[in-house]
Amino acid sequence: MDSKFNIISKDKDSITVEMINYDNTLLRPLVEELLKDDKVVESHYHIKHPDIDNPEIFVKVSSGKPQAAIKRTIKRMDKIYESLYTEFQKDLEKFDNSIEKNEQ
Repeated sequence: MDSKFNIISKDKDSITVEMINYDNTLLRPLVEELLKDDKVVESHYHIKHPDIDNPEIFVKVSSGKPQAAIKRTIKRMDKIYESLYTEFQKDLEKFDNSIEKNEQ
């Protein structure tokens, strides 16, 4: 399933983007991380109807471009989840090793 972004509206300090093939699994953490950005003054998403509409995310910034805030946030999230994945893999290996020891 391909994910896409469509710009619904944009002005100098805000943007509304339709998120095609995204759901709460990504959108909620994205909004929460956007709000940690010093330049973001408002961020939220909404879904008109969960079965027929795509979610839309709104971002308003105090300075800079709102799309730049989204890009910065996605890069930060990539690092966070990459680190989380690495830690999870290490823990999984420890778990597998402990199971093997108990089976012997």
